[in-house]
Amino acid sequence: MDEYLWPTRHVAEYAYCPRLFYFMEVEGIHLPNADTEKGQAVHRRVDRPSHNGHPETAEGPDPQKPATVRSLTLTSQKLNLTATLDLAELSGSDAVPVEYRKGRPQYKTLAPPPDDPGEAQDPPLAPAIPWPTDRVQLALQAILLEEAGYQVPRGVIYYAAEKRRLDVPIDDALKAEALQTLSAARTCATGPRPAPLVHDARCLRCSLQPVCLPDEVHFAREPDEPPRRIWPPRDDAIHLVAQQEGIKIGVRGQGMRITDTDGKLVREVPLANLESLAVLGGVQVSTQALAALADKGIPIAYLSAAGRLIAMVDPLDSVSAHIRKAQVRRFDDPAAALELSRTLVAAKIANQRTLLMRNYADLPQQASADLADLSRRSAVCPQVDQLRGLEGQAAAIYFSHFSAIFKSPFKELFDANGRQRRPPPDPVNSILSFAYTMLANDCISALRLARLEPTIGAFHVSRPGRPALALDLMEPFRPLIADSVAISGFNRGEFVEGYFDRTAAGCAMTDAGRKTFFGVYGRRMDTEVTHPAYGYRLSYRRTLMLHARMIAAWLIGDVANLSFLTTR
Repeated sequence: MDEYLWPTRHVAEYAYCPRLFYFMEVEGIHLPNADTEKGQAVHRRVDRPSHNGHPETAEGPDPQKPATVRSLTLTSQKLNLTATLDLAELSGSDAVPVEYRKGRPQYKTLAPPPDDPGEAQDPPLAPAIPWPTDRVQLALQAILLEEAGYQVPRGVIYYAAEKRRLDVPIDDALKAEALQTLSAARTCATGPRPAPLVHDARCLRCSLQPVCLPDEVHFAREPDEPPRRIWPPRDDAIHLVAQQEGIKIGVRGQGMRITDTDGKLVREVPLANLESLAVLGGVQVSTQALAALADKGIPIAYLSAAGRLIAMVDPLDSVSAHIRKAQVRRFDDPAAALELSRTLVAAKIANQRTLLMRNYADLPQQASADLADLSRRSAVCPQVDQLRGLEGQAAAIYFSHFSAIFKSPFKELFDANGRQRRPPPDPVNSILSFAYTMLANDCISALRLARLEPTIGAFHVSRPGRPALALDLMEPFRPLIADSVAISGFNRGEFVEGYFDRTAAGCAMTDAGRKTFFGVYGRRMDTEVTHPAYGYRLSYRRTLMLHARMIAAWLIGDVANLSFLTTR
């Protein structure tokens, strides 16, 4: 710990939520929201470093008035603590730290007097006081100023929403509380991930709620009440796919520019709205764009023209040593690997059965019964190898009836060929293979966001270059997303004969076919579904992220059991 210097702003967060501190400082996750953007606006002027802190007069600096120093950085090797003060007022050997906050101070409700009926009046409010985390942060700054040789009898917190300055006496009790918080923060960072807050109102405004999942983790431990509907059902972010041969991707300012081979602007996308980028074939991405996307934490997937993942440019903030170590240790345990595998396969077979029953009116009753039986047996299967056999039996039953779902003339070709991957011999197989590849890429992105290593899996064998855990995660979603893309695209007439190119190397989509595919696929990923366990609605894209993060929570012991999305 000697080499780590703790920022006071994030240490103060520990007094509010240890788990938030852990995510921010240990795992390095910082996600902006409306509150942080407003906070940056409040700090925009005060954060500009000072060159001459004395107030100016007509004759020049006035040394008789306190010097005002902005963005003063102090470090204590003794405490392993660093802080950048918003503002410090220096007068001789006295110093007054001034901390800027965007919001309002704390007001506590006073109890009405015993002789006051108070039936038609609101309870009176006590005078404004600083929030506890703000007092801790200010005390740590005072300790650093005292170590630098200043006397700090008081500090000031400025609440911008009310334009109010509140004086905070710096006494021994407050400094002891601050040092105790600092010590607790170090313990938090070196120990396991702290438990989340339970049904806390502050989680509603926290940008890290989708990472922390406080209600979902608590519900998995104690299902006393369902999680609150904190997540928006779908995101408004842009998931961009660039596939036109020869186009170039660059950046200018805060926007990503896409130009054609002649340098003509094709599209401009704000970086703030972009969440992922997939590049197919001969598309060029400038080094400036790579740096800008990495700075925003946006992954880039490089794929072949057939959709095979070649490389992933992954920002460094997606690494968590704690989760990675837990992943390796848990999956080295055959019992833990079997537990996850059983849950995945049972959910997949249940979803295959549901898809057939929804779309095939004449599905033989025996096929439905067999799939239901295989799902039940998978949930209690004693060995992974035996589980793979059950999954293979279910796939054989499923695809033997799959062609009957289609209303287009392509179904005869699929019926004659069955499910074939390398190479796909017909349009249905071509769409299925491409959809599975895109789903695997999205699962890789979801696992990266959850700080997991996609190549180390439980059900699928891990080997070099194979995203085993991504293949694990996608199992329950194959029928829900990829197979549904094929069914809806063909049955609605969106995939037509001219979108496929048949050669001796197999059947592949044309550029127009891929463009149509991404439209159908994106529409499916944005489709909202009600989660059977949690009761709220999420898009399939967000559901992938939810389950990836719940796997991470299971690996580190936050939750004891896992369940995956099944539809009825």
